[in-house]
Amino acid sequence: MRLRLESTQREKEYLSPYACFVGESKGRVYDEEECEVRTAFQRDRDRIVHCKAFRRLKSKTQVFIAPEGDHYRTRLTHTLEVAQVSRTVARALCLNEDLTEAIALGHDLGHTPFGHAGEAALELLFGSFQHNEQSLRVVEFLERPKKAYQGLNLTYEVREGILGHTGPNKPTTMEGQIVRICDRVAYLNHDIEDSIRGGLLCEDDLPVHVIEVLGVTRTQRIGLMVKDLIIHSEGKNEIQMSEPVKQATDELRNFLYQRVYIGSAAKLEEAKVYNVLRMFYEYYLSHPQFLEERLGHKVDPAEYTLGVIDYIAGMTDSYAIAELQRLFLPRGWARL
Repeated sequence: MRLRLESTQREKEYLSPYACFVGESKGRVYDEEECEVRTAFQRDRDRIVHCKAFRRLKSKTQVFIAPEGDHYRTRLTHTLEVAQVSRTVARALCLNEDLTEAIALGHDLGHTPFGHAGEAALELLFGSFQHNEQSLRVVEFLERPKKAYQGLNLTYEVREGILGHTGPNKPTTMEGQIVRICDRVAYLNHDIEDSIRGGLLCEDDLPVHVIEVLGVTRTQRIGLMVKDLIIHSEGKNEIQMSEPVKQATDELRNFLYQRVYIGSAAKLEEAKVYNVLRMFYEYYLSHPQFLEERLGHKVDPAEYTLGVIDYIAGMTDSYAIAELQRLFLPRGWARL
């Protein structure tokens, strides 16, 4: 117990008054005994890293579906980059690194197979689906580490940060706000690198104004964005960029949406994603016994449609392709 208490006391001594102190956390949904060594935020980080949904991120699309090559980002490597950039900002501002890291590592746990194309497909099929809301559902309900409760039983601040990393609900903690911005810092820059590697872009294609403000290389751009965040957030109760850097960042994001996320040749394969996920959706709705067999437990009939969406959203790209072959493609005959 001494080690945890010492860590809690050090936060009071060294962190900024704008930091979220673990001793002032709003706590967990279910009461549980404190760890003797780790603080609550450190335990949350560890629970996320050890959960099944985190491991599945290694086989989920970031931008390119099943790319040929070992150096393209996956949803897992994206998550690690977000955590690294976010911790750098949190450390410089004397904010809570443990909380920041936990939010960053958990922010994309609810992402679908096939990236944002999968997310759009499930939204059309179900009527409402956002990956940040699904990430929260994963940690609150779908992960089942103990029979005493469902979910990982994370602290309020981590759950709020996961939900608020995108969408209309901005986190109330500075640590959550860091992840919200650093998520964009990470994906804009590594998606440029992957797009150049994939032959969709060259460095000369980037808008001139963006290069003039942010820099030519990935290292220059991330370095400038991070320093700008630190300088313009220091001593304030909000994480923010300067207006010129924010405008250039928004311009870069709009450029990538037009040239990579929507308008590139590599995205043509995503037109097939809706039909694949629709086939799964209709099959499992009409064959509940197969879904329950896969899940290993009964599903409440009132929650069955949501259970189908949860199952599809949890698939990796490779698992979805294998499931497509298993369910819908004929196999060659083999005599027993």
